[in-house]
Amino acid sequence: MFPDTPQFDAALEVLRTLRAAGHEAYLAGGCVRDLLLGREPKDYDVATAATPDVVLRLFPRTFAVGAHFGVVLVADGNEEGYVQTEVATFRSDGAYADGRHPDAVRYTTSAEEDVRRRDFTINGLLLDPLQRADDLRAAVIDHVNGLADLDAGIVRAIGRPELRFEEDHLRMLRGVRFAARFSFELEPQTAAAMRRLAPRTAAVSRERVRDELTKMLTEGHARRAFELLDETGLLAEVLPEVARMKGVAQPPQFHPEGDVWTHTLMLLEQLEPGCPLTLAWGALLHDVGKPPTFRLAERIRFDGHVEVGVAMGAEICRRFRFSNDETRQTLALIENHMRFMDAQRMKASTLKRFFRLESFDQHLALHRMDCLAASGILENWEFVRERYLAMPEEAMRPRPLLTGRELIAAGYTPGASFKQMLHAVEDAQLEGTIATAEEALTLVREHFPTM
Repeated sequence: MFPDTPQFDAALEVLRTLRAAGHEAYLAGGCVRDLLLGREPKDYDVATAATPDVVLRLFPRTFAVGAHFGVVLVADGNEEGYVQTEVATFRSDGAYADGRHPDAVRYTTSAEEDVRRRDFTINGLLLDPLQRADDLRAAVIDHVNGLADLDAGIVRAIGRPELRFEEDHLRMLRGVRFAARFSFELEPQTAAAMRRLAPRTAAVSRERVRDELTKMLTEGHARRAFELLDETGLLAEVLPEVARMKGVAQPPQFHPEGDVWTHTLMLLEQLEPGCPLTLAWGALLHDVGKPPTFRLAERIRFDGHVEVGVAMGAEICRRFRFSNDETRQTLALIENHMRFMDAQRMKASTLKRFFRLESFDQHLALHRMDCLAASGILENWEFVRERYLAMPEEAMRPRPLLTGRELIAAGYTPGASFKQMLHAVEDAQLEGTIATAEEALTLVREHFPTM
């Protein structure tokens, strides 16, 4: 019936302690929704009439992470690890001048009042496992008809959708994410409010938008999420570069699937739950340079779309404040996604250097998705994958035969030419034409005579 996990047991103990002290308390929000859907919640939240100061006194190990908004973390465990339960006091929020935080918070003893200030009906359910431990649905307390919406597969804002989205503009993106994650539909008035208020997302911090988009891309339902973003007008507000892919035709002999938008959606459909953030964003942005480089000559052309795409990707990563490592890998995926076409004609040294790209498995994954979303021909992917898996690390990154020290000892003056010399030596080494330091030095003397 109920989960047998340390997280659930810890939340249950929090409920018992609060109830024993005379305070109303329930499991609340996403954990209730997930339990009803037969999913294992990542964490458990408790909503209670007890004020934060009371919660802090009742439990020996607490963290007042959001006491201003009535939120306290209660930790249960020992030196080997703690399980944390978020405990929030019933509250009624004032106005949201900044579109994110309430200007004032008023605590209340009414569970219903607390629920009605939440975002969506499916997230507004309470659960009382102490009273009805034998029946999950009977233990639900539903003030907003959330159970009916959960059964019908509907994401509906609580109360007036405009008011909920005015309070926190990010809720529009969250609504799309929930609909995609659970394969639900957006309730018509909720979707209409999103379309009207979509421009308000410009006031949301780019980090919060980034995190919502990343969740959409990595939860296993990326295509549906981006279709909903487009339908609600949110895509044009948060990622106009992606929205411009719509209607951009591609050569049918290479892309029978259709325009750049359709092709990108077909890639997103292949992203697996839990995939790397960089692979997900690389899949989304790999062809972002095509709309501005579209040209119709003897056929449709996208001259320089990779270079333009890298520049656009860099701006998007900067805008969303990705880390340097995340940015570097995302841009590498954009920059190298066309190189597979030349793989079978590459010199051995070029192919080995290709394999040395960081997280090369992501490059392989992106190319496979790219092929399956177009012609379906995997010949280049199979060629590269087979050789990559068969190649020992020491063949890709052999120990250098020469260093600058040996070049100086051979009479060469340090300078920019050293890089050319060492690159030429490594090229020959990777090609298999030299294998010793003596052969390397002979090659340098032949091609770079001393003055």
